[in-house]
Amino acid sequence: MRALEIVETGALTLVQDLGRPGYAHLGVPPSGALDTAALRLANRLVGNAEDAAGIETVLGGLAVRATESCTAAVTGPPVPVTVDGRAVGSHAPVPVRAGQRLAIGTPATGLRCYLAVSGGLAVEPVLGSRSRDVLSGLGPEPLEPGMSVPLGPPTGVPAGADVLPPSPAPAELVVPVLLGPRDDWFTDAAAGLSVWWTITAESNRVGLRLDGPPLRRARTAELPSEAVLTGAIQVPPDGRPILFLADHPTTGGYPVAATVRRTSLSALAQARPGTSIRFRLSSRAGNG
Repeated sequence: MRALEIVETGALTLVQDLGRPGYAHLGVPPSGALDTAALRLANRLVGNAEDAAGIETVLGGLAVRATESCTAAVTGPPVPVTVDGRAVGSHAPVPVRAGQRLAIGTPATGLRCYLAVSGGLAVEPVLGSRSRDVLSGLGPEPLEPGMSVPLGPPTGVPAGADVLPPSPAPAELVVPVLLGPRDDWFTDAAAGLSVWWTITAESNRVGLRLDGPPLRRARTAELPSEAVLTGAIQVPPDGRPILFLADHPTTGGYPVAATVRRTSLSALAQARPGTSIRFRLSSRAGNG
């Protein structure tokens, strides 16, 4: 059987595809790879459909062994990759023979690396997706040494290297956002969000917790729970925002001051604790 044997894992190693959108009315987050651009690229490099399931690992440290010959690719930040101890590099298709060990080192910058293998990971889907959702517990269990992960049959031809070379993750991010819908719950949301914030160590796939000068509330009333989206910047009573990522709850009772544009989510997926972030405000999303 075509499979990957998990030899070593890093801090958190999960099966992820592009997620399960469309189930928010059931309380199910969209989930999926946080750096969707990196997963899509890895799949293209090995000849998979872009939505095939791969492996997302935090700070590298992953080692796998192939039971049959396959093609693999590692994307995300630049990172050392070896096959049986021989350096092969990231962001390019790599042939792996049966019994060979592919290992991902620790990236110098960035947070999440993605491993795609020809045929994709053929674990059992849940609600149409093979993604692990850390908030609800849906999807395959986090990968651990000794596990065997089945692979599907190859469906395409591996591609050449991508036209864009991998870039180190920056130490500072300026992120465009749409103001609202609840910015009027703060004395000056625009000014408050425009300062530099620091991503804290309490951040995870649910959201990035930010530390900095608290936003001041203009209203003291409680807000009824309402739907929230990936990229929403929700502000709890302490005034320090939480920027929701793919495994966020589908509703929340704290006001959303702004929402990050979808094009910035992949960069946020690679932001380590300690990264400085500032929001650049654009047009208004609306009040209510």
